[in-house]
Amino acid sequence: MAGRGFIHDKLEIKFLILYITARVIEPIPFDTVLDLTMCDDGVDYFDFSECLNDLVKTEHLTLSQDGMYAITDKGLRNSRICESSLPYSVRLQCDKNLATCNRKLRRKSQVRSSWEKRPNGTYTVSMALDDDTGSIMDLKVMALQEEMAAMLAERFRKAPEKLYGEIMNVLLSDGQDMKSEK
Repeated sequence: MAGRGFIHDKLEIKFLILYITARVIEPIPFDTVLDLTMCDDGVDYFDFSECLNDLVKTEHLTLSQDGMYAITDKGLRNSRICESSLPYSVRLQCDKNLATCNRKLRRKSQVRSSWEKRPNGTYTVSMALDDDTGSIMDLKVMALQEEMAAMLAERFRKAPEKLYGEIMNVLLSDGQDMKSEK
């Protein structure tokens, strides 16, 4: 091991990977597993990579066609048994990093936007905002150019609540503002 952390061998790295994958809210790619596992100086890239592959081979984790890692029932059982073997400080740092990761994953699943070309050469931009209970807003607008469609989709992803608030303000206004603009 290269570092001086609390993780000292490959078995502890495997425990750490199982601890992490048991707590993420959805399957995650290699880079995210790596980032979350590197919370301790005792973990190095090569040992991590070997341990991750071993966990897939032993069916503690699955690796999907699109490169996403998820924990299996076998992995969950073993994670529960072994998590107390991880140093407390490592678990605390892991939990902090996992909370941030899960917030990002939840946000990504709740805010969606895309665009597609119409037969007439314009584009339909689809934007959706959900919360924990379901859909809040599902909006489709037309864009004249692909660059405009991409820009609208990106701006929506950055601040969907702002758009939702503006739409609600317009719809809930008594119409006086619109009369004075004419």
